[in-house]
Amino acid sequence: MAIFTLARKDLRLLARDARAMVILLAMPVIFILVLGVSLGEGFGKKEAERLRVSVLNLDQGIPRFFDRSTMLREGMSWFASGAAMPLGSVLALPGLTLARVNHSAWFPHGSWADMVLQDLAQTAGISVELIGSLDEARALTRNGRRPAVLVLGPSFSKRVERCSFLAAGWEELFLLTSCLPEPGLPVNLAFAACFNEGQDALPLYFLDGINPFFRDGVKPEELDIQVLKDPTQQTAAAIIDQVAQGTLLRVVMPWMIGRAFGKIGDPDFIDLLSRENVSIRALGVPVSLKSILSVMKAPEKQALAASLQNSIQNLFPKYNLTANTWAALTRSSDADRAGVDAVRFREEGSGWLKRGAMRYQLLVPSYLVMFAFFLVLTVGWLFVAERRQGTLKRLSAAPLTRGQIILGKLLPCYAMSLFQGFFILGAGWLIFGMTFGPQPLWLIAVVAATSLAAMGLALFVAALARSETQVAIYGTLLVLVLAGLSGLMMGDRSLMPEQMQHISQFTPHAWALDAYKQLVASPEAPNLDIVGKACLVLAGFGVVFVALAWWVLRLE
Repeated sequence: MAIFTLARKDLRLLARDARAMVILLAMPVIFILVLGVSLGEGFGKKEAERLRVSVLNLDQGIPRFFDRSTMLREGMSWFASGAAMPLGSVLALPGLTLARVNHSAWFPHGSWADMVLQDLAQTAGISVELIGSLDEARALTRNGRRPAVLVLGPSFSKRVERCSFLAAGWEELFLLTSCLPEPGLPVNLAFAACFNEGQDALPLYFLDGINPFFRDGVKPEELDIQVLKDPTQQTAAAIIDQVAQGTLLRVVMPWMIGRAFGKIGDPDFIDLLSRENVSIRALGVPVSLKSILSVMKAPEKQALAASLQNSIQNLFPKYNLTANTWAALTRSSDADRAGVDAVRFREEGSGWLKRGAMRYQLLVPSYLVMFAFFLVLTVGWLFVAERRQGTLKRLSAAPLTRGQIILGKLLPCYAMSLFQGFFILGAGWLIFGMTFGPQPLWLIAVVAATSLAAMGLALFVAALARSETQVAIYGTLLVLVLAGLSGLMMGDRSLMPEQMQHISQFTPHAWALDAYKQLVASPEAPNLDIVGKACLVLAGFGVVFVALAWWVLRLE
């Protein structure tokens, strides 16, 4: 009963100064508020191990003819476009067949934007962030939150599909009919509409001829690409621009080389050779190459073209000239390297305070721990006041042991520390939108263990100090030094150098921080073994500090 009598007396003394109690509770909330607004979304995060490339994918892909209805639409478009030609509707049935035959040779079977995202994800040191809309991308660069955003426009896949080293496709051939007299004008306009890039009826293997390259790499505007840049972050934006250039070269160049080299294996290539006025000697007699090739049948031309293609390929054994991807073209040994999954950009928090932002999952526990140990000053001043007033000397004359006196002083301070801890957690949830994680009941154990360690240290400092000045010096030095060593200032010990992480384990703050991180800041289920171990270590710190206080306490 004597212990509880002492506890009630000290609790009345602590509660008597209501203004000090309000300040004690309000200070951590004010610190969290100021830092939460000031530090921004990067607080508590490690320096990125990968370069983040933000991408807005507006690409509409390429119309593919997998199902019966779209194949029928293609065939009908052939019928419509061929109506004005001599063969007319005869083209409709071959149109359907051609679409199906060419389907197996189409590359890629997805969109070219997917190829770009895959290449970026597989590039070492690169992570991809997907932006949701053009307005969001512009806001991110305008506000300086992203140095650059790569925007793949709606026609990106169609433009890449048309990239070729070859001459222009049928589109320009039909546009030449503009020189026809007036009756040919409707035909010309009809074909111009059919081969317009915006239509989805005809396949785009008719629309060759885009040259996307210039001195510095790929011309973005040719492929319906733009790079939104923050003018105040030119260096970072230039790095992202060059990363995008590298990816576009790796995606577009193999496609163009493969298409060009594939033409060598076509009989049409033999027909081109036959146009050359070249003579060779056979049995001592000059023979025109044109005359030889002109009498060859289609299968013979096919065999000759394939033989020429294989011979050229054999000259370059380190490369696969018919490939459509960079890894296949260069025969890369790490072609199957796993990439990093792209992540969606999400606005962190809401409102002016950014309630619910990740920063509060780190700030609230950090300042809860820090201000739990700030009670060292309050407890120290309470002891010094009682020593100056002679209360401790009168207690030494009472039938009380030193242990009873220590416990009587510890209980009210411990109760105040618990109240402060739960108050800060409640304020974090109510004001800052902090969440308590999937195991909220464990927070009670962590708060209790942290308060025990803090009050044990407070009693130890109070037992050592003999004046208010000594309390201020000892207490402030301990609180600030331990907060710095433990990583409280950064919110996460993993942000510290590895050597300092080991040193920080000698502080109770670090163990409390690890427990809170598992419970409220871990993206996965908390490791309760770590939390339980941290609680035991914190309780151990508290017992050791109380024992030291009992040993050094002088009541006179």
